[in-house]
Amino acid sequence: MSSPADTVAFIGLGVMGYPMAKNLLAGLGSEKTLLICDVSSDAIYRFQKEATGKATIKTVKNGFEAAQAANTVITMLPSSSAVKSVYLDPQTGIIAGAVASAASNSSTPENKLIMECGTIETDTINYVAKSSQETSASKLSDTLTFVDAPVSGGPMGAVAGTLTFMVGCAPAVSSRVFPIVKSYLRHMGNPGGIFLCGDVGAGTAFKVINNYLSAVTSLAAAEALNIGVKAGLDPKLLTDVINASGGQCWVTSKSNPVPGVQENVPSSRGYEGGFRIELCAKVLGMGTKLAESVGARTILDKPTLEAFREAMEDDRYRGKDARVVYKWLNEYDG
Repeated sequence: MSSPADTVAFIGLGVMGYPMAKNLLAGLGSEKTLLICDVSSDAIYRFQKEATGKATIKTVKNGFEAAQAANTVITMLPSSSAVKSVYLDPQTGIIAGAVASAASNSSTPENKLIMECGTIETDTINYVAKSSQETSASKLSDTLTFVDAPVSGGPMGAVAGTLTFMVGCAPAVSSRVFPIVKSYLRHMGNPGGIFLCGDVGAGTAFKVINNYLSAVTSLAAAEALNIGVKAGLDPKLLTDVINASGGQCWVTSKSNPVPGVQENVPSSRGYEGGFRIELCAKVLGMGTKLAESVGARTILDKPTLEAFREAMEDDRYRGKDARVVYKWLNEYDG
C-alpha cells in the first residue's frame, strides 16, 4: 500500500466524476495510487475494468477510509445532502477520517487537502468549510484544508479533460495550497483555465454566476435561432454569421441547439449526453438565490426559469440537455 502522500482519493463517479477520475488516473502515473468510491457498485466495477493494467486502483467504502489512506481527497458530489454526508458524518465522513488519521500519527500529522468540485449551494460549502476549519484548528494542528473547486465545461469537457475550475481557498494558505490544487486539477482541465477566485466559497460563487449567464443565453440563443429557422434561413449559415458577429456566445459556438449544425454536440444526438435541463434550472435558481442574498436586481432569471419548467413538464424534453429549449420553442403549436 502506498503512503498517504502518494495516494489520491476520488469520490463520486457520476456523469461528470467518472471521466474526471479517468483523466486524473491517466495524469497521476504509476507512482501514485488512486482510491475510488461511489454509491454505485456498477460504476466502480466499470472503472476498475477500464483501468486494468494502467495504474494502481483501490476502492474505499466512504470518506472516512479515504481521508485515512490519502492526503488528497477530491469529491464530485451531486447535492448538498450528499456533501454533508460525505464530509460531516461522524462515523463515515472525510473530516472524521482526517481526525482519526492524525490521532494515529500524532507526532507528525500530515497536511491533508480535501476538495469539492460539484456545483453545491453556497450555504453548504461555507458550512463544510467552517466545520473543516474548526476541526483543523482544534484537533489537527491546522493541517486540514478544505477547498471548493467547481467546474465548468459539462460532460463533454469532463471527457475531453478541458474543464475550467474555479477555486476558493483560504488566503492564509493559498500560496502553499493552490499550486498543489493545480497539480491535480490540470489532469482534468485546461491548465490555463484553473482560477484562484478568492476565499473558500468564492469558487462556488463564480460558478453559480457563470451558470446563471449560461442558462439565460441558452434560452436566448434558442429563441434567436428558432426565429431564423421559422423565417426559412439556413441555421448553419446563420450560426456562422452570429459567431463572427456581436451575438456570438458559448451556446452558438460550442453547443449549438439546432440539430445538425454542429457535430458531436447534444442537439445532434437527440439532446442526450449534455447538461440536463433539470440541472440547468437548478443552478439558475441558485443564481437567483445568490442575487437575492447580495441585493442584486435581476430581470431575466424568472422568465427563463419559467420556460425551463414548462419544457420539463413535457415528456419530449424532460431529462434532455438544456439546449432542448430550442426544440420546445420550434415545436410550439399554440
